[in-house]
Amino acid sequence: MKILKKLRNYLCYCGIEKEEYKAVKKDAYVSNFEVWRVLHCLMTVAFAFLYVISLVVGMMASNRPFYLVALIYSAAVTCLFFFVFKKNSIIAQLIIYLSITMLFLFGALVTQNKPDLPATMFMVLLLITPMFMIDKPYFMAIELAAASAVFLVWMYYVKPFDVWKMDLINIVIYYFVGIFIHVIANSLRIKEFVLTRKINIQKDTDDLTGLNNKGSVTRQINEFLSDETKDKGLMFLLDIDHFKSINDTYGHDMGDSVICQLGTFLKTAFVKDEIVGRFGGDEFIIFIKNTDDKETAKQTAEMIVTGAAEHIVLPDKDKKVSASVGIAVYHGKEKNYSEIFKKADVALYKTKSDRTVKFNIYEEGIE
Repeated sequence: MKILKKLRNYLCYCGIEKEEYKAVKKDAYVSNFEVWRVLHCLMTVAFAFLYVISLVVGMMASNRPFYLVALIYSAAVTCLFFFVFKKNSIIAQLIIYLSITMLFLFGALVTQNKPDLPATMFMVLLLITPMFMIDKPYFMAIELAAASAVFLVWMYYVKPFDVWKMDLINIVIYYFVGIFIHVIANSLRIKEFVLTRKINIQKDTDDLTGLNNKGSVTRQINEFLSDETKDKGLMFLLDIDHFKSINDTYGHDMGDSVICQLGTFLKTAFVKDEIVGRFGGDEFIIFIKNTDDKETAKQTAEMIVTGAAEHIVLPDKDKKVSASVGIAVYHGKEKNYSEIFKKADVALYKTKSDRTVKFNIYEEGIE
């Protein structure tokens, strides 16, 4: 059973578990994107060269229409990769498979020009092409099987039977070798992504709460603010009231426990696409994307304040911990994290100075 599971993991998830593969799949798509963007540039240059040569060398004239079509296709796809496609686009992945098919077609045409010789170019492509693609290996197995089947049927009517029979044997061997290389290369590269992801998580995680740390929160919010298509957001800056008094009364271990309890509550309260992290000390940040609704801001702030009081427990059960919140609304004006943070900080200061309220929304002109 273990052998079957391991085989399934290699064929479906590049040698790792399904959940791990899902976690790094986006990184794999980005890697494919970068590699194939360069390869499409090379394809454009190569087919341009072949087309020019076909204008001069008579033996290559029969392939001239294909070279022209391949040149136009490669140039168009190169432009798409540079100016249209996003790095994690599924459409880009499909285009890559189409480009692989184009290369196999090129290998078939080269073989057709010299039917008495073995299909060296096609077999080289069977070995090399899978090395430049990270995806579920069985997808590549289907691609190579389909290309090989079409090639063999096509060449059956072109080549002498003894040469075709040798090609059949070689292609079957090279097919399985190509898949083996693809599985091994995929496994090595995908495990590198898994390791990198684990390192990044450790680097971006607050040791005490398990939330994002200051550096991670800053980077993620800056990435959101730099996206010109996004112009709505809510930042919540909160801290624990009288936290120094808690440390002085119960000790720093209890202070750490209070921070952990608040972190646990925030982790369970915000489970969508929010950015949640510990800024430092007893200060926390929540950034909610794609909304600037003040009613949502007020309801969220009330939920935070109520949740903190309910979920944080002190040794003295009769005493409750309270939190204060400052809110800044993002309308697409601020260009970096510090600009919107300053507004949330002003709102938090206003909350702290007025004990009749537990949260405030920043208003322009109030410092």
